[in-house]
Amino acid sequence: MRSSQISSTDSSKVLLLLPACVLLSAVLSLCVGAVAVAPGDIVSALFFGRNDTVAAKIILYTRLPRTLAALLSGSALAVAGAVIQTVLCNPLAAPNIIGVNASAGLAVTLACALAPMSAVATPVIAFAGALAGVLLVLALSEMTGASRMTTVLSGVAVSNLFSAAIDAVVTLVPDALSGYSDFRIGGFASVTMTRLAPAAALILVSLALVMTLAQQMDILALGTQTAQSLGLAVRPVRLALLVLAAALCGAAISFAGLLGFVGLIVPHMMRRLVGEESQRLMPACAMGGAALVTLCDTLGRVLFAPYELSVGIVLSFAGVPFFLWLLLKKRGGHAGD
Repeated sequence: MRSSQISSTDSSKVLLLLPACVLLSAVLSLCVGAVAVAPGDIVSALFFGRNDTVAAKIILYTRLPRTLAALLSGSALAVAGAVIQTVLCNPLAAPNIIGVNASAGLAVTLACALAPMSAVATPVIAFAGALAGVLLVLALSEMTGASRMTTVLSGVAVSNLFSAAIDAVVTLVPDALSGYSDFRIGGFASVTMTRLAPAAALILVSLALVMTLAQQMDILALGTQTAQSLGLAVRPVRLALLVLAAALCGAAISFAGLLGFVGLIVPHMMRRLVGEESQRLMPACAMGGAALVTLCDTLGRVLFAPYELSVGIVLSFAGVPFFLWLLLKKRGGHAGD
């Protein structure tokens, strides 16, 4: 899955441009909606404590939690996708495609059906579900010696099984998951700062730890035998990366629902822009994912106003054609591809 080399100068320019894209998408998300808000009102509400106006209340209690949720979930899912693709050596792997998102969602649904959960417990339970899903896919991949395409198809089957289990739990226990439609598709309409805070802490810590393992990821991407010959403890590093990917997926799903395709689209886009080096790729994925999800959420709010499309629907319209293009691109490869 190694791509052609990108010049250091070009990738540096992209890395300098991406923060501006993230900032622009965040400001646009705060300004645009059923009620337009001026940038000056945003500055007054966020930095000068003026929260007594209607605009300030809209920003602080509605749009700020939603914007932060979009930024955090986009970063988490994009980086998780890049990590999973590296660990599995499979460019078609992504959290939603191989069942990681669905396993996290099933864990949350089962927990809600059995007992009410606090905002702190939700991301932890989602993390446990995501970890179980990603380890299951890794076990299938290692035990069967499956090709890349077979691994993806196995993941799709596992994902559909977990999704069916979610539907079954919600059918049998209708009150198990409030806002089930938003959770199933993915969206931020009901996100609050209280609900977001525990997951945000887990995401930020996990992102920082992923960045510290960038060099090990580059060695791991060379293949298991090569990595071992270079002195890398492959199994512990692989397990650590999968745990971090599961933490990112689980935390994002705990408040964003089953968002799809972010972990597939963004890593491929960023590899074309900054190359394969993980020290550049991971920050680029974090910023690119944040900007993409925030822009898609804003589009979903304004395209058909006063009606609103969930961000998950907008992402699916973009992600499904992209996934089909990748499948067609890989068709005709060797069995190990």
